[in-house]
Amino acid sequence: MLGSGPPQLVVLLASVLKPVDDTRMRGKFAETLVSRPHTQIHVAGQGAKGYETYPDRGGQRIYQHSIFRGARLSLGRLAAQWRYWRLLQRLAPGLVIVHAPELLPLTMLWQKLGPGRRFIYDIRENYALNIFTQQVYRGLTRRWLAAGLRWVEGQAAHQAAAIILAEASYADELPFVPALPPCRVLVLENKYQPALGETMPDRPTRIPAATETMRLLYSGTISELNGVWEAIAFAQQLHSAWPGGAHLTIVGFCQQPALLRQIQEKVAQDAAWLTLVGGAELVPHARIVAEINRNHLGLLPYRPHPSTERCRPTKLFEYLAHGLPVISSPNALWQELLHQHQAGVSTDFTQPLDATTLAYLLKKDNFYPFGLPTDVLWAAEGKKLWLLLDSFV
Repeated sequence: MLGSGPPQLVVLLASVLKPVDDTRMRGKFAETLVSRPHTQIHVAGQGAKGYETYPDRGGQRIYQHSIFRGARLSLGRLAAQWRYWRLLQRLAPGLVIVHAPELLPLTMLWQKLGPGRRFIYDIRENYALNIFTQQVYRGLTRRWLAAGLRWVEGQAAHQAAAIILAEASYADELPFVPALPPCRVLVLENKYQPALGETMPDRPTRIPAATETMRLLYSGTISELNGVWEAIAFAQQLHSAWPGGAHLTIVGFCQQPALLRQIQEKVAQDAAWLTLVGGAELVPHARIVAEINRNHLGLLPYRPHPSTERCRPTKLFEYLAHGLPVISSPNALWQELLHQHQAGVSTDFTQPLDATTLAYLLKKDNFYPFGLPTDVLWAAEGKKLWLLLDSFV
């Protein structure tokens, strides 16, 4: 056993594709759980240090385990299952929180083979809907994968000590949720948890004077569905329309090599107003936060799609927590938050930059008149997580 002295509770947080410093798994769940004494936290996922175990930078009671590296469509996904199983045997956790559906079968088997073993399933996405609608798989393969995944999730939900939903809408979308006792279902949104030692801003970001360069930010997963091309087109138009010009920074990871090559070619062509950070590799979250703090405007140019229309992106909470003004695609859930805090405006990114949006940006003091919002922070969600664990641990 790692660490000194026997802890009362060993908790394993596990994913495959998510990095070991993932903002939800590590930054929110692990940071919340380690706040109490006599707990030891282990985080398994995609790591940058090979397949190994190493202490987390945050302290002596959090350990990271790299169980996967490489492309998402590779045999490494199968090897990650074996590493995860060995980790379960070696750590003998009292509680496992599963953050990836592909780890559910082994988790359920592990629970069946020993007394007193509990797990929680954290449902971060409507995975079956994603498979069925995002065109990654085709024909019967797509149908069988979606149906098989939904069946596994249903079995796991009934076997789990509890399920956690990252979005309130999943309670209506997932067919197995209504059959569960309400006390075993908890909604924990992806609100913002400041990193250890992070100094939060004391005032919102101000739009610069018209004669200064407007710095735009696109952060997180780089994909066409998330609107990377719309962000580039918007920045290019604003660069021409804004008196001081504009500059777009794209920071994040792109899982599609062909798309990444196209973006790199665009960056090489228009380097004067376009920068790419990351792309081919995972970007530390601290770097993303640094970009949030140095830019003037955050873009949420998502394309309309069933897999995102009822979700509030993590980056929306990140931008709001740091007082970054936002321009988003039209979405009722996002507009509710933006309107509540007067944090931004919506626009149709598929259309030319309209005069209304430009005029709104020129009025520099339109955003966050009530100061930095506090209801977008994770603290209250963390308390709900501990109340859930206290009910059965």
